[in-house]
Amino acid sequence: MELAAPTAESMRSLGAAVAGLLSGGDVVVLTGDLGAGKTTFVQGAARALGVTDPVVSPTFTLARRYRGSRTVHHVDVYRLSHMQEVIDLGVEELFDPDGVTFVEWGDVIEGLLPSAYLEVELWTRAEDEGRLVVLTGTGRAWAQRWERLEGATHPWAATPTERPS
Repeated sequence: MELAAPTAESMRSLGAAVAGLLSGGDVVVLTGDLGAGKTTFVQGAARALGVTDPVVSPTFTLARRYRGSRTVHHVDVYRLSHMQEVIDLGVEELFDPDGVTFVEWGDVIEGLLPSAYLEVELWTRAEDEGRLVVLTGTGRAWAQRWERLEGATHPWAATPTERPS
């Protein structure tokens, strides 16, 4: 599903809309261009999940945990160069059955991801610096929620002119 989020606030709002469908144990993998809004998306989702603390990029700390109506784990594996570093970080332990885990650059650790997750690809459009967002659900849990996800994200539906050529 292709969506458009042209501003930081629209990206936060999209994150909040997606968060409304998240359940305990869900993993959201964020991929795409550097600076395209991964942390901004997580900020909106975390706010919708009851987090009141400021949500900041975990690039240098690798992982952050926030308390809300659900525990939110925010992981960034961008700086890790070997799969063993990810294993040593204990990323699999962050796949909390009661919390929600957001993994920036999660495509790097695809082999460690659970069988069901939502991938959020974020791309910067060069012509106007807008953002294209592509959602892909993997696993039965996302297949069962797909129609609800389409409905929740409909306001961000990308028009043909917003899609990259």
